[in-house]
Amino acid sequence: MSSSKAKSLSSLFFSAVKTSSKAKNSSPSSAKADVTIDRFLQSFEASSSGSVDKQLQKPKKTVSTLKKSSWSSSNDLTKKLTRDISSILWEVADVEKPQENTLEIPWVSLISCEDMSLRRKEISRERKQKWIFKNTLAHRFDKLVKMCGEKLGTETTVQVFGRLGRETGVKEYNALIGLCIEEARKSQDEEVLSRQLYKAFQLFNSMREGGFELGEETYGPFLIYLIDAQLVEEFHFFYEVIRDGNPNSVPRLGYYEMLLWIRLNNKDKIQELCNFIAVDGGEKSMVHENYFLALCASDQKEELLKLFEFVDITKVSSVDYVASIFESLGRLSLESVAKRLILACKTSDYGSDHMSHFIYSYAISLPNLGVEDIVLMFKSLHEKLELTPSLASYENLIAYSCNSLKVHMALDIAEQMCEAGLTLSIKTFHSILRAIEESQELNLVHNISSMISRHNLELNSETFKSMINISVRMKDFKGAYKMLHGLKEMNLMPTAGIYNAIMAGYFREKDVSKALMVLEEMKSTGIIPDSQTYSHLIGNCSCEEDIIKYYEELRFSGVQVTKNVFMSLINAYATCGLFDKAKQVVFNEEIPVGSLNEIKSVLVSALAFHGQLCDAFGLYEEIKQAGSKLEPKAIIYLIDSFQSDGGLSKLLQLLEELNDSDYWAEGCQRIILYCVRFKHLSSAVDLLKQRKDRFCDDQMATEVICDEVFFQVVDSEPIDLKFGLRLLRAIEEELDLPPSRKALDFLLSACVFARDLHHSRIIWKEYQKADLPYNSLSYLRMYQALLASGNHSSANKILKKIPRDDPHVCSVIKACQVNYRYLSSLFVDSKE
Repeated sequence: MSSSKAKSLSSLFFSAVKTSSKAKNSSPSSAKADVTIDRFLQSFEASSSGSVDKQLQKPKKTVSTLKKSSWSSSNDLTKKLTRDISSILWEVADVEKPQENTLEIPWVSLISCEDMSLRRKEISRERKQKWIFKNTLAHRFDKLVKMCGEKLGTETTVQVFGRLGRETGVKEYNALIGLCIEEARKSQDEEVLSRQLYKAFQLFNSMREGGFELGEETYGPFLIYLIDAQLVEEFHFFYEVIRDGNPNSVPRLGYYEMLLWIRLNNKDKIQELCNFIAVDGGEKSMVHENYFLALCASDQKEELLKLFEFVDITKVSSVDYVASIFESLGRLSLESVAKRLILACKTSDYGSDHMSHFIYSYAISLPNLGVEDIVLMFKSLHEKLELTPSLASYENLIAYSCNSLKVHMALDIAEQMCEAGLTLSIKTFHSILRAIEESQELNLVHNISSMISRHNLELNSETFKSMINISVRMKDFKGAYKMLHGLKEMNLMPTAGIYNAIMAGYFREKDVSKALMVLEEMKSTGIIPDSQTYSHLIGNCSCEEDIIKYYEELRFSGVQVTKNVFMSLINAYATCGLFDKAKQVVFNEEIPVGSLNEIKSVLVSALAFHGQLCDAFGLYEEIKQAGSKLEPKAIIYLIDSFQSDGGLSKLLQLLEELNDSDYWAEGCQRIILYCVRFKHLSSAVDLLKQRKDRFCDDQMATEVICDEVFFQVVDSEPIDLKFGLRLLRAIEEELDLPPSRKALDFLLSACVFARDLHHSRIIWKEYQKADLPYNSLSYLRMYQALLASGNHSSANKILKKIPRDDPHVCSVIKACQVNYRYLSSLFVDSKE
């Protein structure tokens, strides 16, 4: 941001701050706030209602929604809003169950012993569900606060939470301050920026007045924004606000002060603060420590080299801070300094585990090193400094290798740990298994199985489930059953999830008899089928009788009917051609409100996949009118359903609704191929440009899509080589992408199928223009194109240039000659 613009912004902000006292005294009346809140609640009501598809009409069920109500009945309203907003948060739950009063639960259980085992399993599932809920609640709550902040404003949002019976706490304030930062970063308008800064100021004041301490998790992100925007006056203003709200923050504020001068490249100020760092004593020592940490975080090599001569890192207040210093040394490749500091740590109170962690922090921060070289450096430094790698450092190194999808390296480190007598944690095993799946190196699961056997490692059922799932994905059912038996040998009880994984694998292979055999084995072992079991069974039914049979069995067993069961019912009915029954599933009263849109999206997908396009698009429009959004997968299904020309505008509309970048890229690619298939040149090129601009760091992916585009030219009926060449020129000129070898190979293949001599000569010259030397494959294709077009003399000249040392090449030449009834005498002579 320019200094003049920053100055202008400062005047706007400070003029707003001066009126803060007036704002407090003459704040919007409660009636005005109530109007704002009422409008917000009306928007909820509007989004939750909507017309219902005429084909799917049914008496409307009353659903709990946030409705406009009198704020005077505060008790009833508080309960209602709390319940309604809780339903927004509790999207993870499959069924909303009323909370039972503890006093209403009988002291003596009336259920039989046979049902007790089932109840224990239900309790286990409930506990797991609560764990999932706790882990996702924070994300959902942030979304809720953000939504309220956008619709109501920060001040009214605080009032809403107050009226809900929930006092605004640090978590809520942090979310609202984060919203101010996000809005400020997005805007270039000075008034908007000033307004967001003033909102943040009000929030800081509200926290102080509420007795909350202004911690670094609150002020840190905000100060970083001010530093990035180079708002110096505002930084110092908030510096004082934070200091007054939390006097203990003064040392840590020094960290942000140094970052500010580094961002401004103010050499004088940086040097002034560096001169203070050597001074010891009391609070000032902590401030100077944070100056130093800011230099490390910003990799200020020149200053750090001077300071490392006399700074004693053994006096740094936190082990994490010391680790960050070693990360900076790694980024700056200062190995000699790192060794010297490790030796200094050896003579202090730091244990070997801490020093091993410092070496790890240094090694992974080294620039331009592959995982293998990082591991070598990690081992080398431990040897040179006569240290033994700690369990935590080994596991961190495995996690780093897994994140880089270097699974072989992770397995090597795990093997070394086992040989050294160190026990791998379950978490580490799971990180390796996840990396195996992500890297698609599924066969490496055998290495893990072997390691478990050789070192007698003790794992849990969840680990075995992951391993069995990977084996099933490889279609190695024998290996999966071997692992299942190994589970029993370790006195671990198989779970329904393990059997479900094997059953699902057989269903994917269309081996229904073996899938049902798994079900029987599961029951004989005493494992009760769960909702996922019935989802697999129902989803793979081939007739209505089987659907009804398994659904009734599910209801009789008392197993909870989850959203996956409803989705399976929709897919099963659609597969059987019973589309009306598939539509009726969405009216089931047991469907949780939070899952209804997802289940409707599955119905749209099923209808589109089975060619019921009118019904699919009708339901899609109804979902939009109700203020909801179709799930991305369903949108992809709708895009795929267009098999004829005339739907481009609809496809582009669907693409606009894909917000997720991965789904957008997938949808865009499919629409590009649609444009090529139906000769919409300008739209195809425009979408390619959009994709290139959106993923500017991934040029390889754009090139791959361009190659697919030219394969589509070959695959079209009839082949239009004029369109193919126009597309080639457009991509080259408008996207600044030279044609790839694969693209030209596809076009040359199209010439073969079209028997087009003219275009084959044009494309042949394109190789030279693109600086792509001819190879055996291009010679073979041109030879085939010339034979196909009847130009035998030119084909004979090309034949002389084809190397004959590869038997596969010779067989292709012979096949071409037989196919086009032309035997080259040169080929016969050379063969003799």
